[in-house]
Amino acid sequence: MADVLTDDVAALIAAANPEPESLLEEMAAHARERGFPYVGPAVGQLLRTLAATNGAERVFEFGSGFGYSAAWWAAALPEDGEIVLTDFDESNLEDAREFLEGRYPPAFRYEVGDAFDSYGRHEGPWDAVLVDHDKGRYPEALEVVRDDLNPGAVVVADNVMEGPVTPEEVRAALTGEAESPSEAAAGVAAYLEAVRDDPDFETALVPLGEGIAISTYRPE
Repeated sequence: MADVLTDDVAALIAAANPEPESLLEEMAAHARERGFPYVGPAVGQLLRTLAATNGAERVFEFGSGFGYSAAWWAAALPEDGEIVLTDFDESNLEDAREFLEGRYPPAFRYEVGDAFDSYGRHEGPWDAVLVDHDKGRYPEALEVVRDDLNPGAVVVADNVMEGPVTPEEVRAALTGEAESPSEAAAGVAAYLEAVRDDPDFETALVPLGEGIAISTYRPE
């Protein structure tokens, strides 16, 4: 997992945050062994804090992998809460089920296939949404969830600074300086432009993990 922070800042955050529970340590080791991308504990702690802050009950993830981010959300949700996990790879969601079931209070829904097809099988409203799939489709994800968000809901987009993009690529695509940006950079830039220009969202970019954009839905 790439990290946009300096080693010193990352070490400070790790020391200041609560130590992740043993299951999360086990899941992180699983990711490292497989070379599987995951958001990491600093971003995970922020996801959990966001869910606790807005009293989240329902979460939808566009891209869940083996459930690492879902585990962070889950600890902040009530017993009647719900998290929908999506992934193209059935084996990833099988791993997620093994890690998550019986460990946290909310209900987990595991959806194999295209996240947008999965989204159509569930009704809102949502209190939190994670966008962490095909970067070229980030704007589409925002468009489909926008009218299904509860006031105060958070939308978190991962990999806006690192991973398949670089800060320079995204900035150039966002400012129009890039003549032919990659599909990933163009998608991330279009997403950032959309949440920036939408008066119903307040957005901040946070340099944790591979860079995340946090948008709070505040409809007028």
